[in-house]
Amino acid sequence: MQKCYLGIDIGSISTKGVIINQNNDILYSDYIWTEGNPIDAVKRLLKSLEKNFDKEKYQIVGVGTTGSARKLIGTILNASIIKNEITAHAIGTISKYPDIKTILEIGGQDSKIILVEDKIVTDYAMNTLCAAGTGSFLSSQAKRLNIDVKDFGNIALTSTNPTKIAARCTVFAESDLVHKAQMGYKKEDIIAGLCKSVALNYLNNVGKGKKIKSPIIFQGGVSKNIGVKKAFESLLKKEVIVDENGHLMGALGVAILAQNEKEINFDFNITNLNFTTIGVECDKCPNHCEIITIRKDNKLIDAWGNRCERGAIKN
Repeated sequence: MQKCYLGIDIGSISTKGVIINQNNDILYSDYIWTEGNPIDAVKRLLKSLEKNFDKEKYQIVGVGTTGSARKLIGTILNASIIKNEITAHAIGTISKYPDIKTILEIGGQDSKIILVEDKIVTDYAMNTLCAAGTGSFLSSQAKRLNIDVKDFGNIALTSTNPTKIAARCTVFAESDLVHKAQMGYKKEDIIAGLCKSVALNYLNNVGKGKKIKSPIIFQGGVSKNIGVKKAFESLLKKEVIVDENGHLMGALGVAILAQNEKEINFDFNITNLNFTTIGVECDKCPNHCEIITIRKDNKLIDAWGNRCERGAIKN
């Protein structure tokens, strides 16, 4: 039986999963919406992966989690390793593109830039509080224009005169979009302008002060938007790579990292167990820590959030 490894990237908007072999080849993968419930999303993801998984040929001996809900899901799955998104994305990308220098990543609600030299992360940055320029921003504008966000890129490529959209702030961008539409600007020009503003906002904020070197790769959900890719190439005056599995790089990276951990015997039956999370506020000291507890079939398996021993929850 061949050994394989499961990697899961749980984001605020989407949840991604891959199963890889010992050569880091992706055997199975899926991408679903988190829908505000990471536990349910991972259960759905695992059921989807299990449908095609050949249990006679493969055995999952390592599990890794990354993303915003990595600790929660890692605890539930008894993961071999739990790792931050920067490390996971870098490892996944370098495994496929060993000479890469710059990773541009735009997801549903956050963005990041990772700079690499000789396969080592030398610098990185993430977006601040504003969601302008992320996938959720583009989705909301697509709904406003009554267009499927999946068509955004192709429509943008038909424009010869992108409309200038003020996208430094989501509120200002929406106001400016409505104003430009009312003035009679063509829809394709507005869409192309939105794509350019996303790239410009990213470079002026996440990429500010960073030396962006080639080869450059663009990944995350927004990398599927060819209009934003073209905008990056126009602004940087450099080629930008987009991999067909760019949205899976975080999951791939953490699956690769799981190979270096102690082997486990993963069972898909985990999806049948009942997991619940409960938030409690500790009043045993002035910190008033917000503590998250997680229970499996009503049995406490982990808790975190306390900043001192008085907040430790043991049962």
